[in-house]
Amino acid sequence: MLHGFARAYCDECQHDFLIAYSCKCRGVCPSCNTRRMAETAAHLVDHVFPPLPVRQWVLAVPKRLRYFLQADAALQGTVLRIFLSVVERCLREHSPSSPADARIGAVAFIHRFGSSLNEHVHFHCCVIDGVFESTADTDNAPKEAPSVSFHAALELDAAAFADDAGTRADPRPLHLRQARPDRQG
Repeated sequence: MLHGFARAYCDECQHDFLIAYSCKCRGVCPSCNTRRMAETAAHLVDHVFPPLPVRQWVLAVPKRLRYFLQADAALQGTVLRIFLSVVERCLREHSPSSPADARIGAVAFIHRFGSSLNEHVHFHCCVIDGVFESTADTDNAPKEAPSVSFHAALELDAAAFADDAGTRADPRPLHLRQARPDRQG
């Protein structure tokens, strides 16, 4: 009760109880979640990502599959690895002169709920817009971090990703997707 409390009253059982103001324990505080989100974004920009373009990729899972993912962390990891391997292949194909073993740089966030707090497992991935190639000489390499060269992805949009991934994607911004003529009636 260090940060204060609120007194709540139940009309049915006429019981008083205290709710501590401890956002770290209560879980869904918009103010604290916004602060944590801003701190995480600042950390990624300042300490994790190099000064290169970053693109957000989102994988939304169909409703019929969400139930299986909700409580199975191993399955979530498998789905995320498959998704990132498809993103990596797409970026490699759109990065001129990149070798077949070039790798992506990414940070993934698994979201377990939708905006209305419904169970909705989906993945937000911040991916550097290109691939990295190791340029270290493996025979004479010191035990320091290997040097890498970056190959930027060119001409990449949602339609190109859909072609590469064998899926259907809508390249329009989200606010324009609401009134799609092919989805009416």
